[in-house]
Amino acid sequence: MKPILIMPCLDMKEGRVVKGVHFVDIKDAGDPVENARFYNEQGADELAMLDIAATLENRKTRLEWVKAVSGVISIPLTVGGGIGSIEDIEMVIEAGASKVSMNSAAVKDPQLVEKASQKFGADCITVAIDAKRNPKMPSGFELVVAGGTRALGLDAIQWARQCQGLGAGVLLPTSMDGDGTQKGYDLEFTRAVADAVNLPVVASGGAGELVHFYEAAVEGKAQILLAASVFHYRTFSIRQVKEYLKEKGLPVIL
Repeated sequence: MKPILIMPCLDMKEGRVVKGVHFVDIKDAGDPVENARFYNEQGADELAMLDIAATLENRKTRLEWVKAVSGVISIPLTVGGGIGSIEDIEMVIEAGASKVSMNSAAVKDPQLVEKASQKFGADCITVAIDAKRNPKMPSGFELVVAGGTRALGLDAIQWARQCQGLGAGVLLPTSMDGDGTQKGYDLEFTRAVADAVNLPVVASGGAGELVHFYEAAVEGKAQILLAASVFHYRTFSIRQVKEYLKEKGLPVIL
């Protein structure tokens, strides 16, 4: 079994780290550079930075944020938000990102995933899949975009399979039903994605207790565990999470 990786996430808005619940009720959670430096020193395996307003504001990811954050860390950085072309990906990687995360743009133009994978390598391409429960869908999960504001009438698990076929290297599913609630990851959705593909899956949205991380790895079958609130508000340290997982018999990088 590959090591379980811990990935704090910096949700960015107006130059600050923010955190919401169900994608709304946004609150300030600190300075991105200070947070990034802290998580790097704390032993995070990777870091995510998502420009949550870029798509809604119809603009590109702010490269100055990418440069500032990548300049203080030595771990891989995944950047998402407002990435809609090969040129956008080039600029974000040149600014210091190791990987990019696409969501709305990938749904709008699936060939972008394929072209990006061919040009930069699958390892560089993460596709973020936001969904909400809908019993009318074959899997029970409907794909949503634009920060959860638009439901598409498409099955989220079917889309996950398509992303693997297009050459994505990592999938990052987030359930709107669990986001920011700290009541646990949406294990059903995470596992449904993991069962549908042969790619590393990032568990995202809802971590609030140590046991939630364990459940995401074991029941959700995720290899990368993303969390925001519990790290930003110092509920747990990254080391605490890793030591807990190790005690439970899971491989981690200490």
